Amino acid sequence: MKVIFIKDVRGRGKRGELKEVPDGYAQNYLIKRGLAKEATKAAMSELKGQQRAAQKHEAEELAEAKRLKEVLESEDTVVELSAKAGTDGRIFGSVSSKQIAKALEDQFNLKIDKRKIELPAPIKATGFVHVPIKLHHDVEATIDVHVAAK
Repeated sequence: MKVIFIKDVRGRGKRGELKEVPDGYAQNYLIKRGLAKEATKAAMSELKGQQRAAQKHEAEELAEAKRLKEVLESEDTVVELSAKAGTDGRIFGSVSSKQIAKALEDQFNLKIDKRKIELPAPIKATGFVHVPIKLHHDVEATIDVHVAAK
């Protein structure tokens, strides 16, 4: 019997997959527990519609990430931060990705999740730093962060 998986079933199939499984297993386990449904014409067309909607949503996310990359990598986009520093240029404390995300929102009105900012280690010195941001699994931007002494 052909079934469409509604949920991931370990060792059998992932959500949205179409697979051939034994009749008894399908009726007595998968369908009964709501893990899969029978692959009728209506269910197949519904699955195709869901896949098209997912592809469209993915394309929109990619386009938005590319647009955001253009804005972030423009020459006038430099995130300005200030921190208390000693005479040798070392900061008391450090600048984290959370502070960079807050500064992006305050200065440029761009809301970026702090988890997308891939700062290898917190910034501990004054000056310019290039910080990578993972906007999408295919799109990565680099912003300039300028840390000045107070």
